[in-house]
Amino acid sequence: MNILMADARKAPVVNSQKDSADRSSARRVLDHAKKGLDALSASLGDGFIKSLDIMAKVEGRVIVSGMGKSGHVGVKIAATLASTGTPAFFVHAAEASHGDLGMIAPGDAVLAISNSGETPELADLISYTRRFGIPLVAITGQPDSSLAKMADAVLLLPEVGESCPLGLAPTTSTTMMIALGDAVAVALLERRGFTADDFKVFHPGGQLGRKLYKVNDLMHVGDELPLVTPATPMAEVVIVMTKKTFGVAGVVDKNNELIGIVTDGDLRRNISNDLFNMKALDVMTKTPKTTGWSILAAEALRRMNEWKVTSVFVVEDRRPVGILRMHDVLRAGAV
Repeated sequence: MNILMADARKAPVVNSQKDSADRSSARRVLDHAKKGLDALSASLGDGFIKSLDIMAKVEGRVIVSGMGKSGHVGVKIAATLASTGTPAFFVHAAEASHGDLGMIAPGDAVLAISNSGETPELADLISYTRRFGIPLVAITGQPDSSLAKMADAVLLLPEVGESCPLGLAPTTSTTMMIALGDAVAVALLERRGFTADDFKVFHPGGQLGRKLYKVNDLMHVGDELPLVTPATPMAEVVIVMTKKTFGVAGVVDKNNELIGIVTDGDLRRNISNDLFNMKALDVMTKTPKTTGWSILAAEALRRMNEWKVTSVFVVEDRRPVGILRMHDVLRAGAV
């Protein structure tokens, strides 16, 4: 009895009123964010297009700047721009006045972020862009602010209150800023025709990079290819298959076109047919499954699973240029 009572005392007590209040707070924040994003989407106008025109023509970098929460948002926007084909980096607005303005040069553009449009630390940066004719794009919630009036293009945030009950902490406004930065980055990406190959160049590490491996990144080439001719004696074919370790041998004709493959299954099926007095042409499987070099490795893996094979020849104009193993794809993590 005492043990049961002790266990009962340890049991967590759920305060349903507090739980309800917490969920209500969270939903208010999310509802405000949704309202802000809907209003932002509906308000995109000429300022958005003009901003894209400016940043698309930049020969140098897009310099993103801001203070406080807007500065943190700016770091994210700069990173997203840079990773999607628009060279960009972040300059802290306060540090800009103490030497970092030297990071900004003709040929660059500046993306300044301030919800009020009156952030004092941005004054020197704004003045610098006007002095040297550097295009200035503003993200602000105040169309009549100093920042908006000085900018060459304005990305205006709609009037949606913050979700903070005091109406002070940047919440809804920063959500809209981040979303607007993403919208700019993706629109510029699509303007430039930025491809998965380009994306891979900027994301060589981590899961994103691995998922973008193509067949030609992982395939074996050159002397590694297990190739024989139709007239090759099966004793030699077996030696090639063993030495090259792929469990298959490709059979190529005089034009070096792949006309068949010899697999472990072909060996077993012909073991009782005086196998070693036969030639590759007698044993091979005709019209083998193949793949191209430019498809994603993950797609090649899907096909190998579908075909129930562990290796596949990579061909170009019917000529074998490589061979890919299932284990190569799995080891690279390209799934």
